Amino acid sequence: MATIKDIAEKAGVSTATVSYVLNDSAQISKATREKVLKIVDEMNYKRNNIAKSLRTNKTNTIGVIVEDMTVFNSPQIIDGINRYVEEHGFHIILSNLRLNKKIGNSFEKAAQYSAEINETIDVLLTRQIDGIIYIGEHPRDVSGIINNIDKPVVYTYCYSSKEDTYSVNYNDKLASYRATSHLISLGHKRIAVISGMINSRPSHERLQGYQQALIDNNLNLDPALIRTGNWEYDTGFNLSKELLKSENPPTAVFAFNDLMAVGVIDGVSSMGYQVPNDLSVIGFDNREFSHFFKPKLTTIDLPLNKMGEKATKMLIDLINGYKIKENPCKIECSLIERDSVSGIIK
Repeated sequence: MATIKDIAEKAGVSTATVSYVLNDSAQISKATREKVLKIVDEMNYKRNNIAKSLRTNKTNTIGVIVEDMTVFNSPQIIDGINRYVEEHGFHIILSNLRLNKKIGNSFEKAAQYSAEINETIDVLLTRQIDGIIYIGEHPRDVSGIINNIDKPVVYTYCYSSKEDTYSVNYNDKLASYRATSHLISLGHKRIAVISGMINSRPSHERLQGYQQALIDNNLNLDPALIRTGNWEYDTGFNLSKELLKSENPPTAVFAFNDLMAVGVIDGVSSMGYQVPNDLSVIGFDNREFSHFFKPKLTTIDLPLNKMGEKATKMLIDLINGYKIKENPCKIECSLIERDSVSGIIK
């Protein structure tokens, strides 16, 4: 049976380095880590995980709590988590809260939410997890929902405004700025927005990005071009028709999610107009259907996989006692150019 010494000799490193890699207890270069782990696999080395957990008080197991697995963001975030733990010798225990189906889509029911969540956490703690990644259904402040526990918690697709909390999200403001700037670069000056609900943090941050892009390009903000939706298809459909019937209609619409964006396209079509010939449309989220819709939707892609990976790295660093340099962490989104946007012909 192979020993740590055998692995060290074959890898050309010290036994301490092998131990650090196996226990993930020090900063080792990626190349060395991969080399050692490859030899570990080749030599069929089996670690005594029970003995290790007793010695280190760690199990290399992470609890992942998802508010709702059926929401579009969750699978990609979880895939990023899985990828990272597989590369770093950790395991996950996944819990799907199904909050939307159990309680409904109303975040005012904080007490019920908290009871469901903390019951799940209690179960996870009996499994000797080292920490928790909490995946929200919507980007929002979840402060106070999770009781104080003696394990590190990293939030993603949500955040906590309490001190000494950790979160990984995407940069809404910058993404909105880029989407608006893209339209401006193509000659659009009257750019309407259809936001989500008024009490939504993403709505506020995306409006800030939109407004900043107008300011930086010396364009006036016209309040008549700002409409409030509710993230659903119907509001995109109805508000797009209102905008086109207005005295000075827009040449482009930036819908704050893809569902409303396809509603805009259908609303425009119902009036006998075409996208992008008569109106350019940009969405947000890069949902799967955006690639198959006609015309294919120009949109903002969310870095969900990267969020999962980054949240896992942050949690493992916390478990190992490392200082977190970037918190809260915000990852940049990408603009996906397709067929729903065209330039203004001068």
